[in-house]
Amino acid sequence: MQKSTTYIFLFVLFGLLVLIRVFENELFYDPYLTFFQNDYLYIDSPRREIFKVTVFTSLRFFLNTVISLGILFVVFKDKSIIKFSVFIYAFAFVILIAVYLYFVVNPRQEDYYLFFNVRRFIIQPIILMVLLPAFYYNKIKG
Repeated sequence: MQKSTTYIFLFVLFGLLVLIRVFENELFYDPYLTFFQNDYLYIDSPRREIFKVTVFTSLRFFLNTVISLGILFVVFKDKSIIKFSVFIYAFAFVILIAVYLYFVVNPRQEDYYLFFNVRRFIIQPIILMVLLPAFYYNKIKG
């Protein structure tokens, strides 16, 4: 791939991540969006449909994952990196969604801050922000 094509692909993929964030209210059912924008440490958990919020949170994670894997492939062009990343994303999803569901089913004010951070790992492309420099460092050290 030429450099200009690579940059265009990266621009489009990062743009998709931004669009997911910008249109999160329209795309996903998530009562926690407004909850965590307020002074959530001192108010009760919002009313929610557990199945629906889990499905939409999972959908958001998978959309971010697919786009992130695309970014990793465009940057490194290495299938072994993608295979390893898929394993990391799958493992992270299993752990994070289990903890997320615990907090959704058992909301307690003393756990809100931890819940906020677990939820952030699910709905934001934070894993990409860890993997990208890690793989780059591994590549230059290799």
